[in-house]
Amino acid sequence: MAMWVSTLKNLRCCAVITGLSNVVVILIGAILIKLVYPACGHKDILPFVVILLGCCIKIVIMIRTGIAQQATATMILNRPSQSAVLDAVIRHERRIRYKRWLLWTRFLMLTTVLQFLATTYLMLIVAKHVHQRGVSSNCVLGRVSNGTKWQQDILVLFIIMMFYVGMVQCFTGSDILRWRSFYATEDNAWKTHYSEIFDHGIREALCCMGRVKYLNVLEDDEIYSVAQLLGDLVDYRAAGTGHLELLAGLALLQTHSESPKLYEGCLEAPEERIQEAAVFHPFAEAAYTGLLLDIGRNPVLFPCSWLYRQGIWAPWTRNRYPVLKGDNWWRGHAAAFLKYVNLSPEALRQGRVNQAKCEATYFIVVVHHLKSVVIAVRGTETPEDLITDGLCRECILSPEDLDGLINGNYVHPDVRQRVISSIPHYGHSGIAEAARDLFLQIEGNPGNDGLVDVSSNSRGFLSSLLGAGCECDGYGLRIVGHSLGGAIAALLGLRLYRQYPNLHVYAYGSLPCLDPIIADACSEFITSIVYNNEFSARLSVASILRLRAAALMALSQDTADSTITSKLAHKFLFASRYERTRAEEKIHDSHLNSSAMTTGDRNLHGYSSPCRNGITGQDQESSLWQAINMKDDSGGEINRSDSIDDFTNPFCASPDNVNLSGDPVSEFMETVPLSQNRSPGVLPEMFLPGFVIHIVPQKNSFHTPLWRSWRTQEKYWIYKAYTANREDFKDIVVSTSMFLDHLPWRCDYAMQKVLEARSASQSPLYDGSQMV
Repeated sequence: MAMWVSTLKNLRCCAVITGLSNVVVILIGAILIKLVYPACGHKDILPFVVILLGCCIKIVIMIRTGIAQQATATMILNRPSQSAVLDAVIRHERRIRYKRWLLWTRFLMLTTVLQFLATTYLMLIVAKHVHQRGVSSNCVLGRVSNGTKWQQDILVLFIIMMFYVGMVQCFTGSDILRWRSFYATEDNAWKTHYSEIFDHGIREALCCMGRVKYLNVLEDDEIYSVAQLLGDLVDYRAAGTGHLELLAGLALLQTHSESPKLYEGCLEAPEERIQEAAVFHPFAEAAYTGLLLDIGRNPVLFPCSWLYRQGIWAPWTRNRYPVLKGDNWWRGHAAAFLKYVNLSPEALRQGRVNQAKCEATYFIVVVHHLKSVVIAVRGTETPEDLITDGLCRECILSPEDLDGLINGNYVHPDVRQRVISSIPHYGHSGIAEAARDLFLQIEGNPGNDGLVDVSSNSRGFLSSLLGAGCECDGYGLRIVGHSLGGAIAALLGLRLYRQYPNLHVYAYGSLPCLDPIIADACSEFITSIVYNNEFSARLSVASILRLRAAALMALSQDTADSTITSKLAHKFLFASRYERTRAEEKIHDSHLNSSAMTTGDRNLHGYSSPCRNGITGQDQESSLWQAINMKDDSGGEINRSDSIDDFTNPFCASPDNVNLSGDPVSEFMETVPLSQNRSPGVLPEMFLPGFVIHIVPQKNSFHTPLWRSWRTQEKYWIYKAYTANREDFKDIVVSTSMFLDHLPWRCDYAMQKVLEARSASQSPLYDGSQMV
């Protein structure tokens, strides 16, 4: 008896209402059929009987779904054991239980759809009866509508309840029990629950895209790792915060905040790097040979544009293009790449289009008029690319990954010593794996046993082009990529720099993928271009955690009842030990940089360039504690006298003011997903690789016609490029343009405008009014 009472308490209110409504429909329908039977034939009674059977099946499936849901929740609550084997068995059983519950929810959704269709059909019969003014071919409606008053009332009530049940079930969802009644405030339970949801959701989405092989995999693969990470990011549910509340907090951040002017006081970026970055940007953009590029450029006519670039309109040109691994029959991807960069087919020497997990699409071309060999790495375009993006936990970089910095003869000795003395280093695990695979593709030689030989005596494809006495001897090597492709290009450059000193990597809108020491050490040969507020340059696990905390804090400041969200934000916004160690590292690094580099070199690389209204980079160590004006935990209150605008930039303060005492630090670190390779209490930060250039559009108030539309006004903006501090890109900027700014052609347009403006400013006839 107690078990039944407990189960009833766990029921959702909407599930109770839906079940009772179906019972009422069954009772009223049974009375209605009793009144007309056997006067009316089976044909007239059939629609009502179908509705009654649908309601009965609905109730049965709801009960079975509730039982499966309870079994799933109970299995999730089982704690992992100390035994790895037993833990794997529990995890396997948990996933089977979840699939079983998911199957019952699918049945529940199917019955809902069938009930809705039956209700729609019966409503059409009723509408026809009303339109014919009571003269209907349906015996049930005709007999009851002409009967007594109470019979007519029963018919009206049945129609109302039938319509109500058919409509309300479309909005109640498939959950029968309340997950919170099982999980309460258990962080691990919520993380596991949402990990299962994301795992099955991703696999079903991939199945719909033709990747059926992922659907029935129960082992721990890359998709499971991505799902685990996503589950960790949704653990705010343990504190009672809903998804809509988080979205409301993000909306508040967007409404009340303005983009921080990180460029104020910073030096302008070197023109030479911008010029070369603009020259090689088309290769990074051309690597998108699928529909994605054409959809963005031609939202209406993209099929025609894509078919043209793929060369389908001219199939007789198929034999002119080189054969790439994974290309289609008509060699369309090779044709699309070459058409975009306007090169002959002979220029494309090697490439790959098909890919599995952590395998990048790339193109190698020889550009004789630029005396360069260009490796263009494609960014995110396929589901496999999304998996690579999602594998964003840190991994230890091997000495081979850092070969260009550790063993290169062209690296400053102090920089090399700093890299060696601070080993181990870490990077984005998915990007690092993709870069290793790409290196083997272009520079490794398969041996007789099928393994790849990367010894010094081997001669890979790249060496056959750039080696002494080869076709491209003396040419420069340029590796370019946009978004994910830019990050993979950066890690590939780290490995190739030793062998090819005339190498430079241009990463456009790259993902943060390296630790601060390696990201800074490769500034000589890697350039990252960031356009305005694009989200990708700020996207990491740590930045998402801080954004989530900021959204919850903004919500707590803007609502009356904010205890739960405030405590959660308090836990996530408290400074970690990582912030303290970063402050100490920066002080140590400043001495190394000042002794190892000349004044001109420091100005070039931005090590001592003033940013943020004259505050130097060494003083920009972010602190999360000063953003919150709180009382002691014993008071349990938060001072909300400050406006929401005072909260919009909570990540800038001096490390000297960080409150380093208190138990919330351990609470904070418990919520952060840590890799086994990192020590406890350290929150890993990912940074943009190399020398960072930030291109910022600024409105020209003197030359912008007010009557023009917003899109037209963009043509009158002034674009400027600044030497940026990579620390400024640790936090995501919530703005309306954060996703649009990531489009590759926006960066290309901005670089062209920067060069035009600088060229105009150097003209003898320049009077200050031509920067448009």
